[in-house]
Amino acid sequence: MTRRIPLLLGLLIVGFLALCAVVPQWLAPYDPLVFDFMALQAPPSPAHLFGTDQFGRDVLSRTISAAGIDLMIAFCGVVFPLLIGAAIGLITGWYGGWIDAVFGRLMDLVATFPFLVLVITFVAVLGPGLVNMFIALACVGWVSYARLMRGEVLVQKSADYVAAARVLGYSPARIVLRHILPNAVRPVLAFAVTDMALVILLGSSLGYLGMGAQPPMPEWGVLIADGKNFMTTAPWISLAPGVMIVLAGLGFSLAGDGLSDLLDVKR
Repeated sequence: MTRRIPLLLGLLIVGFLALCAVVPQWLAPYDPLVFDFMALQAPPSPAHLFGTDQFGRDVLSRTISAAGIDLMIAFCGVVFPLLIGAAIGLITGWYGGWIDAVFGRLMDLVATFPFLVLVITFVAVLGPGLVNMFIALACVGWVSYARLMRGEVLVQKSADYVAAARVLGYSPARIVLRHILPNAVRPVLAFAVTDMALVILLGSSLGYLGMGAQPPMPEWGVLIADGKNFMTTAPWISLAPGVMIVLAGLGFSLAGDGLSDLLDVKR
């Protein structure tokens, strides 16, 4: 039971974030886009628990409404690299030979450069925005999933049940899709959940730099950037979205570690 505590805590945090993303109007006390010039940079109070920003907008409401964008970044920023990398890793691990050699050199080439530098380079070339950020993540992030999937396929390919399937005359497609893939994909999925924490941090960083989500779209990195010029007079503008980023990272990290223990992929 103690092994499932991190998973339960992580799912609880992720569930809360999902609730903020799906029904923000249930939790947000104010409209996140409405200006209130009578409450400019108001400090935290019972009326505004996290204060207001330079336009009088409620910081708590804007932080809650931004959860939808950041969870979309976490999902899309992981799903596309996962699909591409898992497919490449499955093919290279099963067939080997020149296919493995070609993609192996390509993976080594991509892994040579720092991940964040490559993503920023792609976004700078393609232009700011969420779609271009997802394209950049797909072009760079597939390497980790491909390497992990390839290693798992090599382990599963040498297992006894694969030899038995070959003796029974099963086709390679059936062996790969119905026998190897379900066993090899488990650690990849556990890694993907943990990777969502890093993707949220990356998306918020790009939003802060003006290369991710664009204003007036509410996103935690953009909200922090909105308050960077008021850190000495109104630090609460950046505090709430910063806390949410930490909370989201903690939730996905706990969920990923708990899922790894549940699936026994660490052992």
